[in-house]
Amino acid sequence: MIYLAHGASGSAASMKPYIDGLKARKLPAQAVGLPVRKAEEVVGNYRRQVADYPNAVIGGHSYGGRVASLLAAQESPKGLVLLSYPLHRPGHPESLRTEHWQDIMCPVLLLSGEADQFARIELLRAAVGLLRDAQLVTYPGVRHGLLSVRDDALDSIARFVESLT
Repeated sequence: MIYLAHGASGSAASMKPYIDGLKARKLPAQAVGLPVRKAEEVVGNYRRQVADYPNAVIGGHSYGGRVASLLAAQESPKGLVLLSYPLHRPGHPESLRTEHWQDIMCPVLLLSGEADQFARIELLRAAVGLLRDAQLVTYPGVRHGLLSVRDDALDSIARFVESLT
C-alpha cells in the first residue's frame, strides 16, 4: 500500500489526483490526512494511519512528505516518496530541512520542480547525497506543485514501487 499525505495548504482530498492515478496504475494507494502543525508534532498522526508499516510505501507532497520523512527516519518503511520536498522555506536556503535524512534507511524517490521556491535545485541535488539510497527526478520550469507533470510523476512512482518488490 502507498500512503501519501497532503501539503500544508491541502487536505487528504487534495491528494485525490495522485491516489486515483496510482490506482489506475494498479497500485493500492490511500491519502493520509494530517493536522497542520509543526511537522515533528504530527509524525504519530501519520504513523497511526498506516497499516502493515514495514511493507508500506509512505510519502507526500511538501509538508506531508516532510512528515513522512521524519517518520521514515524513526522507523523504516519499505520506501519513501517525496513530492516537492520543502528543503527550505522560500527565501531561506541557508536553513535546510535535512538534519534527519542520514537516519532514513529505506529507498527514497524525490520528485521536484527545478523552479521550486521551496527547494533550490542545486541545493536539492547536493542534499540527496545525504540519503543512503535515493533517486531524484526533476522537472524543468516546474515550481512547487507537480500537477502539471502528474502523469510522469505517477509513472516514476509506479516504477519505484515496482523496484521495491
